[in-house]
Amino acid sequence: MHTASFTNCISKTNEVNIQQQTYFVRSAARQLGFDFCGIAKAQQLDDDARRLESWLNKGFNGSMQYMANHFDLRIDPSKLVPGAKSVITLLINYYPQQQQNNSSPKISKYAFGNDYHDVIKNKLRSFLQQIKEQVGEINGRGFVDSAPVLERTWAQKAGMGWIGKNGNLINKQSGSFFFIATLITDMELEYDAPFVKDYCGTCTKCIDQCPTDAILPDKVINGSKCIWYFTIELKDALIPSEMKGKFDNWMFGCDVCQDVCPWNRFSKPNSETGFTPLPQVLNFTKNDWEELTEESFKIIFKNSPIKRSRYEGIKRNLKFISS
Repeated sequence: MHTASFTNCISKTNEVNIQQQTYFVRSAARQLGFDFCGIAKAQQLDDDARRLESWLNKGFNGSMQYMANHFDLRIDPSKLVPGAKSVITLLINYYPQQQQNNSSPKISKYAFGNDYHDVIKNKLRSFLQQIKEQVGEINGRGFVDSAPVLERTWAQKAGMGWIGKNGNLINKQSGSFFFIATLITDMELEYDAPFVKDYCGTCTKCIDQCPTDAILPDKVINGSKCIWYFTIELKDALIPSEMKGKFDNWMFGCDVCQDVCPWNRFSKPNSETGFTPLPQVLNFTKNDWEELTEESFKIIFKNSPIKRSRYEGIKRNLKFISS
């Protein structure tokens, strides 16, 4: 066989392998309950590096110093997985079937059920194990909002949607109530075309209705002014007095910019049992929260994202929105 013919045969075999591996990856993602799976070529994110540096220099991270850590890891996937070739992005819907009672202190929908970190990490472990069993030994690491990964950028590069004015990834078919998981691997796969259009258009509902004016032009979010930041990330004993009267009864997180987004009219209830709302989240009144003991808090919310604010933080938030 001529050298050229031999090379062509190897090339075609590799192409077939890549196609088969890609098909398996997408199939395994569906079987594990992920709603969308997209794949992008691993590369350094130079544009994001400039935007992140500017955002940090303006102090928009507030007291979230961890946002400035591991800067080089955030922009270069090969620093997280040596020889990285593919970034697989997975979306899982968390929009709830049930809503809170109107009189309850408001809790962000992402925190209605079990902690998404635990739910999704289990799926990611299974996902990576299935891939290894199918294609052989590969290197890969899965991330769920707990490592220096710019997951929304990777989702956009994998064709899953665009970054809205509220900073969230918006999917044209299903809105923005999704958790984003990322798997970086040294396996070569077929890549999706990036999502290049922006369907926010002239709409400014999220900007206009943000209670604390945290959403700035050009898709920049001042994290240090966001209700989510004050009620979850801020560990100070007191919330700044200038925020008084602006929280609209939000005790943990805030969904205003998503609730008013026209694209979320396409949101459908999730089918993940791990996200089934806790009865207390849906039904606790202000009085129930005020009478809640620390011992009961630790028992009820042991597996809930709400534990991130700790008992003292929830009491602080409740006092702030009640007085």
